[in-house]
Amino acid sequence: MTTPHPTALKLNDDNRLLITFSDNVTKSYRIRELRDACPCATCREKRTAAAGAPSNPFAVFTPEELRPLTIRGMEPVGSYAYKIDFSDGHDTGIYTLERLRELGRELT
Repeated sequence: MTTPHPTALKLNDDNRLLITFSDNVTKSYRIRELRDACPCATCREKRTAAAGAPSNPFAVFTPEELRPLTIRGMEPVGSYAYKIDFSDGHDTGIYTLERLRELGRELT
């Protein structure tokens, strides 16, 4: 069975990404949800290290991290995934179509 592929990508005014798939399913994603689910090795390691660790009240944030998070761009990776460029400068995660189907909320 083939994974449905995106037929439309749209950023809503409320800064949500909408993806319509070839099987007519449309999913809505909060930008923060996508960023927090980044599948790159660095983000996976950070999530693993942070699990159970207390947060750092003295963390220093970059100016990009203090601005509202947005998507600056998306580009397909072959026919199986998308690379997302976030406004905080992060752009190394490759989101497979299967992973995008798992994330988000289906619109009815």
